[in-house]
Amino acid sequence: MPIAEVTSGKNGVAFLVAAGIVYEIIAAACSSPQTAEINAGTRAATLMKWVHIGSVQAVLFIIIAAVMDKQHAPAILFGGSLAWAIMYGCYWHARDAGLKSAAPGTET
Repeated sequence: MPIAEVTSGKNGVAFLVAAGIVYEIIAAACSSPQTAEINAGTRAATLMKWVHIGSVQAVLFIIIAAVMDKQHAPAILFGGSLAWAIMYGCYWHARDAGLKSAAPGTET
């Protein structure tokens, strides 16, 4: 694909929509990474279960969008993949940091 097509305004919108839907879907299934870190001691296993469920949902939506809009499929797939990697990394880090922390959580 020529660089002019990759950097077109339409691909930018498709990229942002794909990235945004991943963030929205995972956020709908999970609390924030900050809350996850604070309460990792009591919720780490449950949190990651919901991160995984949200990830599956997000992947389904991104794939469907890419199939429906073949012209913008690369931008949709790139935006969705990048957003997923960032969000998954945030929750992974939150879980690990929270489990290592001696600070009290907000849940018992």
